[in-house]
Amino acid sequence: MDIINQLPDRLLFAIPKKGRLHEQCISLLKGADINFHRHNRLDIALVKNLPLALIFLPAADIAKFVGDGNVDLGITGQDMVEECEVSDKIDEIMELGFGHCKLQVQVPIKSGINKVEELVGKKVVTSFDVLSSKYFSQLDKDNLTDKEKAEGKKTKIEYVSGSVEAACALGLADGIVDLVETGETMKVAGLHAISTVLETQAILIRNKNPANPYLVSKITSRLKGVIAAKKYVLLNYNIIRDNLREATKITPGRQAPTISPLDDGNWVEVQSMVVKEEVAEIMDKLEEIGARDIMLFKIDNCRV
Repeated sequence: MDIINQLPDRLLFAIPKKGRLHEQCISLLKGADINFHRHNRLDIALVKNLPLALIFLPAADIAKFVGDGNVDLGITGQDMVEECEVSDKIDEIMELGFGHCKLQVQVPIKSGINKVEELVGKKVVTSFDVLSSKYFSQLDKDNLTDKEKAEGKKTKIEYVSGSVEAACALGLADGIVDLVETGETMKVAGLHAISTVLETQAILIRNKNPANPYLVSKITSRLKGVIAAKKYVLLNYNIIRDNLREATKITPGRQAPTISPLDDGNWVEVQSMVVKEEVAEIMDKLEEIGARDIMLFKIDNCRV
């Protein structure tokens, strides 16, 4: 099969090829019934049930590819959109609820530095040189004296492609700017955070002029359904009619609960979507007002 020749007839969707976002992206696509088979060593996969092709790229390149119109859709981090300076070229469709990180300024614990202003005029190493330069440029402006500015003093930002956390230990920098997810790597390297440049998570983005807007809308709807299904569960219970109003205040649902009569006219059945993280407390409250046969159902997918 000549995959390349089939690409012009398909919407192109860029997915991180590895790293912290890859596995969760694959899970999201499977949940949305986007079926594909990726051949070994090939960074293109044709979707079997939609006129769509998946392009596996480094997350750092996806924002630029979408912004330049090389691909129509992409999943990347908010940090990458800002680092590539393509906010004006793309539309952020939605946050995906995973890949949460903070881009933070870090220094060795032993350095005694506790405020980011203390790094002004020193050397900082990072993989995010655009964001770091903007951040420290403002700090330089606010903290350097007129004389220091006239002498050309400023914080030096140096780019490295990886192993940023080792820069201070090797004597290459006074501080670093790097992504922090759990903070474990930072602690092992003897570093601590003194400032946050930005908070980020995975997002779905599109080019402002996608090849197939209808298909973009369909994929977006499917992905929203998967994300909602992870956030919500379906709660089913029986309640006496006299307590129905109070019960529906506890479980109002996204739009409204579904209420069905039972053979015993004094009772009704209620179904409602509730936030998964709140379900234990909601069940407690329902039980307190006399709800019976309270059951919880997992939602695999939905449309909201």
